[in-house]
Amino acid sequence: MAATLRDIASRAGVSIATVSRILNNDSTLSVNENTRQRVLSTAEELNYTKHKRTRSDQVQRVAIVQWYSLTQELDDLYYMGIRMEIERSAQQRGIQTVPIYQNDLEKIPRNVTGIIAIGKFSDSQVQELKLVTNNIVFVDFDSLAAGYDCLVPDFENAVHTVINEFLDEGIQDIGMLAGTEKTTDNEVVPDLRRRYFEADLRQRGIYHPEFMFAGDYTSMSGYRAMKKAIEELGDKLPHAIFIANDPMAVGVLKAVQEAKIDIPDRLAMISFNDTAIVKYVYPSMSAIHVGTDEMAHAAVDVMVKRLAHPASDPCKTVVGTHLIKRQTTK
Repeated sequence: MAATLRDIASRAGVSIATVSRILNNDSTLSVNENTRQRVLSTAEELNYTKHKRTRSDQVQRVAIVQWYSLTQELDDLYYMGIRMEIERSAQQRGIQTVPIYQNDLEKIPRNVTGIIAIGKFSDSQVQELKLVTNNIVFVDFDSLAAGYDCLVPDFENAVHTVINEFLDEGIQDIGMLAGTEKTTDNEVVPDLRRRYFEADLRQRGIYHPEFMFAGDYTSMSGYRAMKKAIEELGDKLPHAIFIANDPMAVGVLKAVQEAKIDIPDRLAMISFNDTAIVKYVYPSMSAIHVGTDEMAHAAVDVMVKRLAHPASDPCKTVVGTHLIKRQTTK
């Protein structure tokens, strides 16, 4: 006697409706991965053939590797937003996703057909991913030289836009709070924004090394770096500062307000990323907007193409940016 949806539901411990939606790959169904796999496995065990897929149209299963831990991700809306939108976009295309946090590469199932890796990765980590599959797309990490598809924000244009904005406001003494970070296996990741920033100011003849500050992309590091700059530079503090991400910008804003420095007349500020936190602080922060949803959707597009044509040449997609002016610029 052929197995029915009721048989599968009874053995898997879920409703008939849930079984039906999983077997029909309903992207709007909110169900955890363990339940999904239990239903699919039960259907296989009972030899339920109505929805059994051939090898050629098997559902693709893609690991989403987030370089942050779950706790770290909660403090960085930029990476959280990218990860969540990738998962939504993948599910809409009928792709199953497996979340992996903090580069727990050993936890990636060996039966995934692709990997979308978000964040920064060392050469050795790239090699570890390669052992699972060659179908890898990196997001916010330039992996083209290593032979893999990638999507990155347009850092160079963003930096030029920031500098031109400050110059248009009549400001020539411009500083930057850049980020310093490491991969989870302690490989230092340079901030490309700093490289473009320094090169641009040098070319214009207005570069001042004493106006370069560093943090670790956290709010506390932004606060400490700015507090130190205010104490050491005093009246020589630059009149404008570009900040490499939003959490650091919040810390900078706190230090500046404590010092009772007028914003934006004495100090103009522009952040990078434009997540929700800079819109709702006071004063609201001018920021370079990065199209995280666009980047996430493009990452899934690239993965779909990679799965269809695994031997094709790798591509690099540069995602556009633009300045959103708010209260921290004139």
